[in-house]
Amino acid sequence: MPTYKAPLRDIRFVMNELLNFNGHYAALPNGEEAIEVVDAILEEGAKFAENVLTPLNQIGDQQGCTLKDGKVITPEGFKEAYQQYVDGGWPSMTQNPEYGGQGLPHSLGLTLNEMICSSNLAWGMYPGLSHGAMSALEHHGTEELKQTYLTKLVEGRWTGTMCLTEPHCGTDLGLIKTKALPQEDGSFKVTGTKIFISAGEHELSENIVHLVLAKLPDAPEGSKGISLFVIPKFMPDAQGEAGERNAVSCGSLEHKMGIHGNSTCVMNFDNATGFMVGQPNKGLAAMFTMMNAARIGVGIQGQGLIEVSFQNALAYARDRLQMRALSGAKAPEKAADPIIVHPDVRRMLLTQKAFSEGGRALILYTAQLIDLVEAGSDEQKKEADEILGLLTPIVKAFLTEVGFEATNEGLQVFGGHGFIQEWGMEQFVRDARITRLYEGTTGIQALDLLGRKVLMNQGETLRKFTKQIHKYCQAAEAKEGMSQFTQPLAELNKEWGELTMKIGMSAMQNRDEVGAASVDYLMYAGYVLLGYFWAQMAEIAQQKLAEGTNEAAFYQAKLDTAVFYFKRLLPRTKTHATAMTAGVDSLARMDADAFGLGFEI
Repeated sequence: MPTYKAPLRDIRFVMNELLNFNGHYAALPNGEEAIEVVDAILEEGAKFAENVLTPLNQIGDQQGCTLKDGKVITPEGFKEAYQQYVDGGWPSMTQNPEYGGQGLPHSLGLTLNEMICSSNLAWGMYPGLSHGAMSALEHHGTEELKQTYLTKLVEGRWTGTMCLTEPHCGTDLGLIKTKALPQEDGSFKVTGTKIFISAGEHELSENIVHLVLAKLPDAPEGSKGISLFVIPKFMPDAQGEAGERNAVSCGSLEHKMGIHGNSTCVMNFDNATGFMVGQPNKGLAAMFTMMNAARIGVGIQGQGLIEVSFQNALAYARDRLQMRALSGAKAPEKAADPIIVHPDVRRMLLTQKAFSEGGRALILYTAQLIDLVEAGSDEQKKEADEILGLLTPIVKAFLTEVGFEATNEGLQVFGGHGFIQEWGMEQFVRDARITRLYEGTTGIQALDLLGRKVLMNQGETLRKFTKQIHKYCQAAEAKEGMSQFTQPLAELNKEWGELTMKIGMSAMQNRDEVGAASVDYLMYAGYVLLGYFWAQMAEIAQQKLAEGTNEAAFYQAKLDTAVFYFKRLLPRTKTHATAMTAGVDSLARMDADAFGLGFEI
């Protein structure tokens, strides 16, 4: 059975030494309260993840969910764990005090999310989308909707979902067929079927609040005709509690590759009563509030799975004896050496470690931007929102791509035992696979990054961020031992802008050039971003070691991992640069009918 220990020392390193969260919180309204409680939140969150959620992870995978008489039963222990989560006040931690929240910065919630994703991803998806539902309602709902639904979501007594996808459409939401008919009392009757709905039906909470995309009878064609509705499983009664059952039902549970402990549902709305959120035909804009939060959340899922896979692979590599080191026995008193002495095993472990710790830095940097968007000054909000928009598709897609790679490496460390269910490593691989798909596939995130966030404003936002990297490299390059990091980073940062311009020029002749280059462009950007954070972490480590510290082993490991990243992982940018500038012709030249030549379909 796999184990998990929250990496509190490294989380504190990123928060306190790399990103100065105390200074960040001190500049926010009510930030002093966050400074006072951050250690308690980290400690208590770690206990909940380690002691409550981790033991349920394999149980959830093996038992899965069951649907009987329209009711979904979750795996053993899931409901009790959710009640502990509510009793601990976790759902309300970062929510608006006007609706029962504690008002703490959203970044504190993201530190807890990592621990939950590492310890039990499937369980974490039950409360996970509630945060997005709360955000959508707070930003776009009427005061009546907020008082009715938001207060219960904040308490955690009710949970939320996001209902977008239909059997015939996913990314292209303009094709949805779900209809909403206006009623005389201001409500709507919604009819349609939604698929792939995470936590769409379960018994953990008293009520489930579905946020559903649908079209009005007179709606314009395409995505400009989408409206957003809140549709509860149980209609609120006069006291605001869950009352009569609405015409919402779970038609079936999906049979999935992973995340078995979460109920992924086909949801049927049969003249279900709903209420509009936001303006008519403006539902997609409102839903994007929820989707962007979910995309950051999925990036955290990727990073969290890297961390738990790494922890278990490391423990196994230290214990497993196989062969002797090529340079001579490292444990002559034993029958063979532990496999951690072998270079290829170290390559796999260091890959996991570099992606986990680098990903954590990227996520917590992004978390600070979220705080500023929510509570900063007007000027801070504008700038933070712009950079956050640029980084969101990278966080989502890059961390899930390398997350799947890293969990595979974790399985590989175990050899044949990794393929056996009891060890738990293959579950991490299966669970990680969905992260590259839901909330927008890697291809969709890449198009969003290159097409919308970069080229649509002629690279203005990108230049703001690359300027930040440029200034860092200039300031750090003269420091002893830093040129090995700042020189390649500065070159890649410059090349990033050059590649963007080259693709943009090609796209002026053929817009398909954007689609041909986009995934390699996103991966290139991800590697450069992690290089930026690894350079900063190496600088801190070198400074601590030079000053003298009783944690020399910790800082030396940080420095050694940075060297590995720059020597072994950052050079992958060369391949991505070559591929993204190869042009669309090699992809488009073959006729569609020619793909199947040689076999009959």
